[in-house]
Amino acid sequence: MFIYQGKTALITGASSGIGRAFAQALAAHKMDVILVARSQERLHTLATQLSDQYHVQAEVIASDLSQEYAALALQQEVERRGLGIDLLVNNAGFALNGSFETLSAESDHQQVMVDVTTVVDLAHAFVPSLLARGNGAIINIASTAAFQPLPYMAVYGASKAFVLSFSQALAEEYRERGLRVLALCPGATETDFFTIAGEAASVGRRRTPEQVVVTGLHALEQGRSMVIDGFFNELLAQMPRFFPRRFITRTAGQTVRPSTASK
Repeated sequence: MFIYQGKTALITGASSGIGRAFAQALAAHKMDVILVARSQERLHTLATQLSDQYHVQAEVIASDLSQEYAALALQQEVERRGLGIDLLVNNAGFALNGSFETLSAESDHQQVMVDVTTVVDLAHAFVPSLLARGNGAIINIASTAAFQPLPYMAVYGASKAFVLSFSQALAEEYRERGLRVLALCPGATETDFFTIAGEAASVGRRRTPEQVVVTGLHALEQGRSMVIDGFFNELLAQMPRFFPRRFITRTAGQTVRPSTASK
């Protein structure tokens, strides 16, 4: 059982999509929230709504997590405000879609910073205090992209494979020490994700952010280390177990290949 009421959650990428849905759901569970994203205006609007509707404390910290040492600065700001967290939701992330040589090295570097480095850095920042509290939790947003290589989205697929492996390893490390760690793996979801990644990256019928959050919180309460959101996505993620990896990789590449990709 995970107790929400009277505790505090820090949510990255909280200004929209799955992060925003997490903020709303956790506030509805009477958790105070620390909202983190680049868009300070959108965060303040959300914070006001959550405070008014659910009578919880909603803090705003504007941060660009693609920048070096952003996680350290975030930790220092949380401490400066005298805040403690009980639940860390590593939701911030983005993807690029295209032939690898056409993507800018800087953009791919930023993708790794947000999707991988920040996840590790924030774990280092907050795991000690979460352990000290005795009933803390981390939810890392992975993806169904974690289950196979993803041509034309190579860095994103590899990043999410890292998040899945990292989360499950930590879950086992801390299984008997009162810290829950969950990798939540959505498939295509109705968010702004595809504004950057492109429509070719969308596979199957899109789920809503609210559905993803319900799946994640239910798995957290069960003490699971990994959960895939949606029946179709569960089937999709299991395919690599039954087919040769070369076939799976080729099929994945054909599925998400953008029209602009070189042949």
